[in-house]
Parts: sequence; C-alpha cells; structure tokens
Amino acid sequence: MKNTMNVAIVGAGMGGLASAAALRKVGIDVTVYEQARQFTRLGAGIQIGCNAMHVMRGLGLEERLRGDAFYPRSWSNRDWRTGDVMFDMLFGQPAEDKYGAPYLLAHRGDLHAALVSAVPAEVIRLDHRLVGLDQTAQGVRLVFANGTTAEADLVIGADGVNSVVRSALFTDAAPRFTGRIAYRTVYPASRLGGFEIGNCTKWWGEDRHIVVYPVKPDRSEIYFVTSQPEPGFEIESWSATGDVNVLRAAFEGFHPEVQRVLAAAPDVHKRPLVDREPLDKWVAGKAVLLGDACHPMTPYMAQGAAMSIEDAAILSRCLTDTDRDGIPDALRRYEATRQPRTSRAQLTSRTNSWGKGVTDTDWVYSYNAWTAPLAA
Repeated sequence: MKNTMNVAIVGAGMGGLASAAALRKVGIDVTVYEQARQFTRLGAGIQIGCNAMHVMRGLGLEERLRGDAFYPRSWSNRDWRTGDVMFDMLFGQPAEDKYGAPYLLAHRGDLHAALVSAVPAEVIRLDHRLVGLDQTAQGVRLVFANGTTAEADLVIGADGVNSVVRSALFTDAAPRFTGRIAYRTVYPASRLGGFEIGNCTKWWGEDRHIVVYPVKPDRSEIYFVTSQPEPGFEIESWSATGDVNVLRAAFEGFHPEVQRVLAAAPDVHKRPLVDREPLDKWVAGKAVLLGDACHPMTPYMAQGAAMSIEDAAILSRCLTDTDRDGIPDALRRYEATRQPRTSRAQLTSRTNSWGKGVTDTDWVYSYNAWTAPLAA
C-alpha cells in the first residue's frame, strides 16, 4: 500500500539524496530542495566504508560504484619521515568477507552522481535556498529565497554543517572551528610522470598529516587531503582556493613520496575543519535533522558521509508504515537509534587517532543500517 505522507528534504548532498532514495523505496513521496543552481563535480575524494556500502547495495548502487571507484588493499598508516608502517587497516577481499560489503575509494562527484541517479529528476528542485520554516497544524511550511513556498507533512534537514533547518528549530550557534585547515585536490595520475600511487596512505606528522589515494579503478586520478594548523586563517573563508606553494612548504621534510604528490598538484582548495558537540535533540514536532546538520565531524575516520547515509536508511525504516499521526514517534525512534553511534563517531574522530596504532574498526564497518536494531 502506498504511503500518502509527503516529505520535504532540504539539501541534496549525500544524506539528503540517500534519504530520498530510501524513503521512495518504502513508498513515501519526497521532494528534495537544494540551494545550488546545478550539481558540480568538486575536486574531492571520499572513502565509502563497508557500513555505507551496505546502504548503497540496498539502494541498488553497488555495481555502479564498484565500476567507478578504487578497491584498496588497505589503509596504510605511515610515519611522515621514515615511511615505517604504524598500522595497516586491511581492506580488499578480507574486509569484504569479514564485514559483508566492500570498502571503496571514490571521487566525491561519482558517489554523488550515483545517488542522484537513484532519485527521479522531477522530485529534485534546484535553486531553492531555504529562508523560512514554520510548523503548522497540518505539518510544515517552507519558504525559499526564490519566492516559492511548499507544504509538507514532515521536513528533513539534510542541509549540512550550517543547516538553516537546525538554526530555525534549535540553535544558530556557529560550529566549533578546530583551528585546522584541510587542503585538497584531485588531479590526473599522469602528472606523476610514471610514479605509481597504489594504495591509500595516511602520512602522520607531528602536528599535521596528509592522506593520499587513487579514486578510479585504473588509478588514473589521484586525491589528497591534509590537516594542518594555519595561523591567521579566517573561518569566513569557507571554501577558498589555496596556495599550493604554502601547502608544499607546510610539508617540507615529509617522505619523498609525499613530496612527489605535492609537487605534481596543479592547484588546491582549502577549507576550515569544524565539528560540533553532540546535539541533545534532532527532532522538533514534524521536523528532523540528518547528517552534518546534527552530527558534523572531523574527517579523520572518513565517516562523515557514511553516517549521513546510515541515517537515511534508519529513518526510512522508522517511517515505514507510519501515518501522519505517527510521525513524531517515528522521529523520536530514529533519534534514539542513531544518537549513541553518531556521538561516538564524532568524539572518536575528534581525537585524530584512528589508524595511528592498532585500532578496533569492527564497530564502525560491521554496522548494517538495514538490519541494525531500532530503539524501542
């Protein structure tokens, strides 16, 4: 039986699109509102953990992602100067056998495009920047900067770390700036002049690090991302072009492999690294937060998008066979199911110790959001 509920999703990032696909799978009508005028393929990589791949399989996207992404042997953690291996997180077939799904390294644009393909174009409304949100007796009324309005039985705020939905319902406090900057870029591996990057490696320095990996099955594109202190950086510069020479100077003395990767980089973007303390409440009436809107985290576990994608599957399960009157209870169940896990991930990631030595990865990668127990 088709559910007559009408859901508005604010934000067409990974979590918003995964939510749209998961809710449609259980027969719920959705409309996705995105402030961007068009989707762009940003120069960034993303690690798709086994836990996220369980969800992608349920959305019918596994085969596409295996064709687009790199299948790493391991995530190798190495000393910045000597190159000595500190801890090897084994992936490839051993991880797939153990956790029931693959671990993949992708271009962020390829993961996003896969999720876009799972949602009909006619339910995505681009150029819709949310500026107002009101709860009504019937549900929720949304107001957009382009002058349009919309009504929904339920609104999902999947609009990122600077969420308008969160600001309207809970708090408009700024996220916590960690004092650290990430430089990142994707470029053709041909720029390395025959030097091969064969795996995923995190090079650990004393107060900075760099992660390098291929994002294509044939290793034709290379991605790196750093984390480093940069005095005087202004948090307002949310996504700025970085100076590649400043970046190279910051990693002077690092292993020759790092020097090769940085020397070949044509350009870089930089952004501040932020997170928040775990939020007590994600639900207000018939509005709920998801992903970075409620649990933004530092990238040190490579789990930010994965947690959003897990949220989407759990929320769809909580709303299955729910009518309009049952929405508040379903949302509280989603919140109670997800909060302990996302809070643990936020606080674990913040320490930036994941993979530095022997690390228990089972609690992260063995989780399957389609079968994990729901809160009572």
